[in-house]
Amino acid sequence: MSAEVISFLLSVKNVRKRVQCQIILQCAPLLKGLKTACMVNLEQEDCRELGAVLEGTDLEYKILMENKGRSLVFLYRQRALDGYLRKGEVKKFLGHYGYDVRDTGAALLRLADRVRCHTCQNSGFPHEIGVFLDYPVADVRGFIEQNGKGELMRGYWKVYHNPGRAQMIFLAYDKARVSAVNEYFAGRTIREIAKREKRK
Repeated sequence: MSAEVISFLLSVKNVRKRVQCQIILQCAPLLKGLKTACMVNLEQEDCRELGAVLEGTDLEYKILMENKGRSLVFLYRQRALDGYLRKGEVKKFLGHYGYDVRDTGAALLRLADRVRCHTCQNSGFPHEIGVFLDYPVADVRGFIEQNGKGELMRGYWKVYHNPGRAQMIFLAYDKARVSAVNEYFAGRTIREIAKREKRK
């Protein structure tokens, strides 16, 4: 996607449309059902538009932190995140960091606390946030063990294991982004762009 298109989308003056554009650009894989969750960094006052922007979708959000006029927003689908956090490898990994994943709300509160704590200590984000963002546990573990260095490749995250699989995921995410932006330019809303989770 060209820098001009991205620049145009992020320069929209209407607050609601700007929030829509930012979500489309940064969260297209979530919108298209390829990811469990994503994060977006918004102007604090722009968060007032989130409810209206997400209306009619099955997407939910939690503000993890507010700092210097900005808000770090975690977007997700409740059922998908519930199931994902209870997967054996994910549950075990997050358990080492004190998360009780039987209650997704409590897990997100703990994540928010850890994000704020790390921010206060100027130590970036807690590394386990990558697992919440649907990055492979092996890559999050590799990032931690190698202090963020020595990755095999990088894209949507730093890859330490199975670069072939990661490359395919990155391509799918890129296609989702192009698709979502094209749909937006064709006049579709986020409600129309977002793939709804199938009920079982």
